[in-house]
Amino acid sequence: MAVMNRQDGRRPHILICDPIHEVGLHMLQEQMDVAVKTNLSHDELLAIVHEYDGIVVENHTPVTADLIDHALNLRLIGRAGSGFENIDVPYAQEKEVAVLNCPDANTLAVAEHTMGLLLSLARRLPRAYTSMMAGQWDSQQLIGTGLSGKTLGIVGFGRIGREVAIRAEAFGMKLLVNEPSVTPELRLQDNVKRVDLNEMLAKADFITLHVPLKPETRHIIGAEQLARMKKTAYLINTARGGLIDEAALLTTLEEGGIAGAALDVFQTAPLPNRALIEHPQVIATPRIAASTDDALLAASITLAEQIIEFFQEVEVSTVLPLRVVPMDKVVPHEHFDQKRVDRLAGRLEQDGTLGNPPVVVESEDGRYIVLDGATRTTALKQLGYKHGIVQVISTEDGLGLHTWYHVICQVQVDGLLGLLRSLPNITMDETNIERAPDEMFEYGGLCYVQTIDNRVYLIYPAQGVNRLEALNQFTEAYIEAGHVDRTLNSNILSLKNEYEDLSAVVIFPEYTVNQVMQATLSSGRLFPAGITRFIIPGRILRLNADLSVLKSDLSLREKNRWLHELLVEKQGKGGIRFYGEPVYLLDE
Repeated sequence: MAVMNRQDGRRPHILICDPIHEVGLHMLQEQMDVAVKTNLSHDELLAIVHEYDGIVVENHTPVTADLIDHALNLRLIGRAGSGFENIDVPYAQEKEVAVLNCPDANTLAVAEHTMGLLLSLARRLPRAYTSMMAGQWDSQQLIGTGLSGKTLGIVGFGRIGREVAIRAEAFGMKLLVNEPSVTPELRLQDNVKRVDLNEMLAKADFITLHVPLKPETRHIIGAEQLARMKKTAYLINTARGGLIDEAALLTTLEEGGIAGAALDVFQTAPLPNRALIEHPQVIATPRIAASTDDALLAASITLAEQIIEFFQEVEVSTVLPLRVVPMDKVVPHEHFDQKRVDRLAGRLEQDGTLGNPPVVVESEDGRYIVLDGATRTTALKQLGYKHGIVQVISTEDGLGLHTWYHVICQVQVDGLLGLLRSLPNITMDETNIERAPDEMFEYGGLCYVQTIDNRVYLIYPAQGVNRLEALNQFTEAYIEAGHVDRTLNSNILSLKNEYEDLSAVVIFPEYTVNQVMQATLSSGRLFPAGITRFIIPGRILRLNADLSVLKSDLSLREKNRWLHELLVEKQGKGGIRFYGEPVYLLDE
């Protein structure tokens, strides 16, 4: 079944500006009207781009602001690869044009090419080959170096950097990583040591670059950095040409400052500095790190699937505000308990049905922020579901927000206070219960703690620490130390009667819906679990949708059609009932 444009009912018109693998091209041609017009000049493209709903480029065709202005019907720009350096993404977003790419498609190809260059440098393979072709036998002049026990410095620990690390470790190399932020992936790598750039430059035998080109990373390797490297060290760049000051690199090589370099990218491609690429200590390749059949195939398929899904998305709110959406667009606003996720994942696998869909709000950038159902969302992702069902509500639907307070039990009060005082991201000021609520509001406190013996402390983020970062460290500390329950009761006297082993109660401020949404979208940080309690009108329960359909290879459109028909069938049998009164829910 062909995809129809939701705006006017016709098939979407797609323009392929740069060649893509024929498999992805055929996928698009089956669903849409596709025109392949490569090697167009900018003026030629300006003259025809208004005819298309979507355009597909690789790294050859620039998508500039004036091109987007001429593309009156444009809804989507697809990049058949990783990166967006040839696309004016901020302007596209300003004009509400979606921009898609395939960040994982060429990961392995680039990592493998990086290792190929590393091995070629270590064993002087290009010079060995050319000397053999010249009829020479220079085995004594071509003694290389081994990799086992050598130190590899990886600048940037994203997808490609992590894959390079895996391969380098297999060769017995020691790994140093320069990564500005401690990512979850970096925390899990026991074999990787995180260091600053200067330390890496001084210690590494090989340095490979895997960071995007931004103003702050341009010439991240210049004369000063090259001077810090060992004279026996090698530099590899398969990321972006502007990361290295090529003039400084050429000078360093000529002066014997480092042993050599391998470059797949250049500042002035496709006409690189000849003196640099012809230097005897340089191995140069013409930007082919990502160019494998496997990578090009994966990129074309991934992009075609994304484009098809973009134009296939079907609204089903005519029956109920439920929708099948890509799970990678569903993001929580709060942290989750991994033990609860594991239990729920097991139940979902056993039952084969989704009872209560997560409740979400759709953001302007097309993501779905989970208000209720972080555990379900995470469990579905953990089980490998590409699509999931969500209930989409609006802030105009009567959505409200209350705040849970936390009751801390089973920990000694002095031990609890000592633990909290030791946290580097927070500060504590003693106050009294009469002043605490006003002071928390007036001075921007995170919360206040009242102990069983009526000591009261205001909690603030330490100077320079993000509020959510401080709040998460604070809650994680006492959750790990004791037992925590949620409550709407802030009265310590009545809580004593409810909890025999009560230590303290934590009182959080009342947040607004917009505050939670803004914090999640702007900072990317999550609230601690169990603080926000959304008041959701029209909560949909007991859908009991067949998970096998969601896990199938059906398209997003077909799954939304199935959901629509399921709801119509339930409605026809009187199986949809609305209850207006509040309820008490006893968790299983």
